[in-house]
Amino acid sequence: MRTLKAAKTKRTTYTYHSVTGKTYTITPEETGSEWIKILHEDDDIIIDADRRELYHAPYRHEEVVGSDNENTIEADTIKWLADDAADPLTHIVEAIEAQEHEEKLERLKVAIQQLQPQQIALIHKVFYEQRTNVDIAVEEGVTEAAIRNRLKKIYARLRTNMEQPDQRQKG
Repeated sequence: MRTLKAAKTKRTTYTYHSVTGKTYTITPEETGSEWIKILHEDDDIIIDADRRELYHAPYRHEEVVGSDNENTIEADTIKWLADDAADPLTHIVEAIEAQEHEEKLERLKVAIQQLQPQQIALIHKVFYEQRTNVDIAVEEGVTEAAIRNRLKKIYARLRTNMEQPDQRQKG
């Protein structure tokens, strides 16, 4: 397989290498210069495609499967070839993570409901309306540091409420 393109000066003829190793040279007198140009363009397309494949693929098919179709590289060493879509452990872990996420969201909703109305309004402005601390401070007539401190207190209270949801709901 060719890996280099023919030089512009050598494109007046086309050299063909057979499978047996024999070399044939095609001249413009035999086929015309248009056919030689087409053959060189086809070679260029193939060489460019091979270069792109080498650049983007960490392993080529020929390196993974030998000429006798036996693995020349252990499949365990090529992690990107592994298909874990059918792995039950992956599905179990994903299900557990999704359940934990839902539980955290529920605890967060309960913890937010336990805040004072002004604190809930501030949370709404920051997270739902996506307003900046400076914008909220201007609206309320306080400094940005005051808004930042209020948010720190809210986060601390939410953290406490989420860690001990049963005691907070009862008390």
